[in-house]
Amino acid sequence: MNAKKKFDHSNDLVLLPLGGVGEIGMNCYCYGIGPAETRDWLMVDLGVKFGEESEPGIDIVLPELGYVIGERKRLAGLVLTHAHEDHLGAVAWLWPQLRCPVYCTPFAAAILANKLKEAGLENDVPVRIKPVGTRFSAGPFNLEYVSVTHSIPEPTALLIETKQGRVVHSGDWKIDRTPVMGDRFDEQRLRAIGEEGVDALVCDSTNVLRQGFSVSEAEVAATLWRIVAEAKNRVAITTFASHVERISSAVAAARKAGREVVLAGRAMRQTIEAAQATGYLRDAGAFLDEEAFGYLPPDKVMLLCTGSQGEPRAAIARIAEDNHPTIALDDGDLVVFSSKTIPGNEKAVSAVQNDLARLGVDVMTSDEALVHTSGHPRQDELKLLYDWLKPRALIPMHGEPRHLLRHVELAEEAGIEETLMAENGDLIRLCPGPAQIVDEAPSGRLHVDGKLIVPAVEGPAKFRRKLSFVGIVVASLAIDRKGTLVSDIGIIADGLPAGLEDKLRAAAEEAFSSMPRPRRQADDVVTETLRTAIRRAADAEWGKKPICRVLVHRI
Repeated sequence: MNAKKKFDHSNDLVLLPLGGVGEIGMNCYCYGIGPAETRDWLMVDLGVKFGEESEPGIDIVLPELGYVIGERKRLAGLVLTHAHEDHLGAVAWLWPQLRCPVYCTPFAAAILANKLKEAGLENDVPVRIKPVGTRFSAGPFNLEYVSVTHSIPEPTALLIETKQGRVVHSGDWKIDRTPVMGDRFDEQRLRAIGEEGVDALVCDSTNVLRQGFSVSEAEVAATLWRIVAEAKNRVAITTFASHVERISSAVAAARKAGREVVLAGRAMRQTIEAAQATGYLRDAGAFLDEEAFGYLPPDKVMLLCTGSQGEPRAAIARIAEDNHPTIALDDGDLVVFSSKTIPGNEKAVSAVQNDLARLGVDVMTSDEALVHTSGHPRQDELKLLYDWLKPRALIPMHGEPRHLLRHVELAEEAGIEETLMAENGDLIRLCPGPAQIVDEAPSGRLHVDGKLIVPAVEGPAKFRRKLSFVGIVVASLAIDRKGTLVSDIGIIADGLPAGLEDKLRAAAEEAFSSMPRPRRQADDVVTETLRTAIRRAADAEWGKKPICRVLVHRI
């Protein structure tokens, strides 16, 4: 591994990750060529992460693009490798600050169109659709979409060719020899690219901790068919809304078993409509609306719904709480969680599954049967890709630090000459010369708070987090011209144990009484004196110092 140091990178091909390195999600990678002062840039993917428990009230997290926004006059375009949220979910939020062409495959364009329409940008963003296998240019970057397999239609690796060198950006991928739908993994083209020479492979690390090969989607399809065929009552399958291949497998199982398919969940319906509009799921038959669920015999219906990650507003969570307006499950029905629980969602998923159990509903997960397979490569698949591409350098991406480290070790074991473990904000020289971190750029996160984009570090979530631990006290007092209290100090305490208000009021009034009258004329002095007194009194009685706000009224 190379230490960070200054380097003359006036004519390099560089990589600047702004999201997705050291984390899973929020993918955003910028490639630059030319002198530093007039460097041309290409952005690859612009995705989101979802808010965690430590970010209360925050559903979506975005990459901070300040550095690239400052360079946007030389931003040739944004290229999307596929349609997952962690690769294109931030486009509608951040494109107005970039205002560049967006390149994507037909399916990704259909998914993106819904998001742009919701944001009122459908007529503003220049979306340039490029089918899988297409070669195209964006400014000085010559590009090619190479077909790979993943858990969504039209996943691509991206070949980036410049006069400085050639890079393969893997996107999300696995080697599935028997995909249920879509194009096959283009091993032949990747071998040919390798023969032509690859300076750097920037590669998916999500599943690098697992040995062997990934399981094919065809095996999951066979398992779902068996489960649905053997079920005696209602069956519900919840999976990622974007997983068109899994939706196809579930629908095929239902059709073979003579069951109608009912859809529940807006995101899943939008995905299916986008898939059908671009040539997928054409043979899936008709999908019924939620209202049809209760009128079908239990052995003649399969529910396909959102909520596999325990999202509180998703269909399966509302069904589990028995408060869905049109769908109910009973004793002996079956719910299949055809998904992997994303780290951080364990509690939410467990809560939904326990609610289902209280209704007498049987729950099946990937722990009991092969109802899910990952869309990311295991170690033996990574080794095959190394062998086909023969890259001079390997830069791991799309992983937490432990994934990146193991990926570096695996590449070194496979004989790759240069490896480099980086972080978001590192400016990496890929070529000419050895791969090396040569500089840094500002990077970070933004929060989507309701309809607004706000800072992540010093934004509302920080206050809410503190509020959740210590509560808040609001003190209100009215002072006349002589500096005398007009009435008792009002105290409102939220999030504190009951019975503290009187003691906090007494502390505030004692502190005010001890102030010399001249000092009572300054609002800031009164505010700080009472705030300190209230927090000290709370700490003495309760052992915690709440957030405190003091409202001073002059009469």
